[in-house]
Amino acid sequence: MNLVILDPGELSAGGKVRLSGPRAAHLLQVLRVKDGQTVRVGVLNGALGAATVRSVGDETVDLTCVLDARPPRPQRVDLLLAVPRPKVMRRLWAQLAALGVRRIILTNAERVERPYFDTHVLTPQCYRPLLIEGLQQARDTLLPAVSIHRRFKVLIEDELDVIDEGAGLRLVADPDAGPSVSEIVSARLGPEPEARVLLAIGPEGGWNAFELGLLQAHRFHHVGMGSRTLRTDTACLALLALVRDALPRPA
Repeated sequence: MNLVILDPGELSAGGKVRLSGPRAAHLLQVLRVKDGQTVRVGVLNGALGAATVRSVGDETVDLTCVLDARPPRPQRVDLLLAVPRPKVMRRLWAQLAALGVRRIILTNAERVERPYFDTHVLTPQCYRPLLIEGLQQARDTLLPAVSIHRRFKVLIEDELDVIDEGAGLRLVADPDAGPSVSEIVSARLGPEPEARVLLAIGPEGGWNAFELGLLQAHRFHHVGMGSRTLRTDTACLALLALVRDALPRPA
C-alpha cells in the first residue's frame, strides 16, 4: 500500500480520522508506524496529501490529514473487455486500476460463457475494494467507472458513443492484425497531449468475424502485438502498457 485512501465521509472537519481494519493493519504491521510519523493519504476521487500519526492502538491508527495536493490527472485509457472467467476477472480488477484505466466497460460476446455474468465478481461489493487496492498501489485516487452490458450489438451500435464520451481513438486487439499499437497511436493521434484511447479486448477464444466487423464499422482500428495468442489477463496488462507508453506525454 503506497497510499492510504480515505472515504470523504471518514474525515472530520479538522482532517482527523481513525482507521481500523486492513488499512490500520497495514500501517501497524507492515509500515510499523509510530506517533508523529507521516504517511501518504488521499481522498477517494479527491485530493492527495499527508497525514501525521496522532496515536496507535492494538488495531487502530489515529491520523490528522492535510490534503493540499491536487487530485491526479484523469487517465486517458478506457477498456472495453469481453467478460473473462470469474477468477481471471477477480485478478484483473486491482491491476486495471493500478494501470490507470479510466473506465471499464464489460461486455458479452459469442465466446463468453453466460454464467460469467451471474458471478459475484461483477458486483460492486466485490470489485470496488479491489479497484481501491489498485489505486493505493499506484498512488491514485480516481476510481474507474464500471459498466456491464449483456448485449454486445446494442452496446456498440447504440450505447458506446454516449459511454465513451467521444474517445479520440478506438483500438481492438486482434492477433492477426499487422499494425502495432505504437504505429496506430502515432498515426491517428499525433502529438495531441489530451487524446484518449478506448481499447477493446475479446474473450480468450477471440472475437468472431461478426464482432470484429461491427467494431471496425464503429471506428475501431485493429492492432496486434505479434502472432501469439495470450490469456485475457496477460493480454490486458500487456496491451494497456503499450497504449500508455504510446500516448503523447502532457507538457
